[in-house]
Amino acid sequence: MASAGNFWKTQRVVVTGGAGFLGSYVVEGLRARGAAEVFVPRSRDYDLVDHLRVRRLYRDATPSLVIHLAAVVGGIGINQRKPGEFFYKNLIMGAHMLEEGRVFGIQKFVAVGTVCSYPKHTPVPFREEDFWNGYPEETNAPYGLAKKMLVVQSEAYWAQYGFNSINLLLANLYGPGDNFDPETSHVIPALIRKCVEAKRTGAGRIVVWGSGSATREFLYVEDAAEAILLAAERYDKSAAINIGSGSEISIRDLVRLIMKATEYDGAVVWDPTKPDGQPRRALDTSRALVEFAFKARTPLDVGLERAARWYLNTANRR
Repeated sequence: MASAGNFWKTQRVVVTGGAGFLGSYVVEGLRARGAAEVFVPRSRDYDLVDHLRVRRLYRDATPSLVIHLAAVVGGIGINQRKPGEFFYKNLIMGAHMLEEGRVFGIQKFVAVGTVCSYPKHTPVPFREEDFWNGYPEETNAPYGLAKKMLVVQSEAYWAQYGFNSINLLLANLYGPGDNFDPETSHVIPALIRKCVEAKRTGAGRIVVWGSGSATREFLYVEDAAEAILLAAERYDKSAAINIGSGSEISIRDLVRLIMKATEYDGAVVWDPTKPDGQPRRALDTSRALVEFAFKARTPLDVGLERAARWYLNTANRR
């Protein structure tokens, strides 16, 4: 096997979503590995929902390898408000990118999927063998199913065309640079912002959605980027593979850690009228370790402190 440096020195890489949260870390990692050329398409120039613009992207960038990160994403609230948009845009962007990549003749396509694609009542820890054994949790099923269809397309293209496309199923991400917009953010940035703002205004309590009993697995963004690059270098199979930290935590315990990271000591009020989402969510990550030697390195408390510090520094500059 060629070294990582030699592998990337021969690649012209397109990273869709490369200016976003995860994408910025992937691009940084590519440059650190000595990638010959990295192209980050911007939505104003290359709308990936438009088939002709996707075709033009391949013609302009002439990639040998594509890492497809672009997605319409958000927390439970926005998934409930915009299920049609989340389904259509995520499905069609991935379908266009895969098909035009195949036609163009790229060497490899890396599709980044989501733990949300797993069935609602998957036994914990989620194993890749259980991926098709049911329907996803309802609040984010349209998004999860759109991403799941990329696995179908990828496996079909392997079977018919021998097209080298891989699918990575990522746990919930967090870290510096995350989306802290209260309308669209996921649970960790939303809670960090709530605690910081409550501390700033002297509020004696914060209100958190649900009961706190649901569990999640969280993956620090730098670890996620490393996993993607390792898989691009070393993994060449059509079967989707889990990428996570291998650690499960309840939302109730997560809130305690975030309160500690933000030094907020107020009360927590749970709002059971709001959905918990999937009851439990945690991945079996053993296959990634075997296939391409990935193991997450960042403990949750350390990652939360870094994310909180980044948000505080950013908020103070406004």
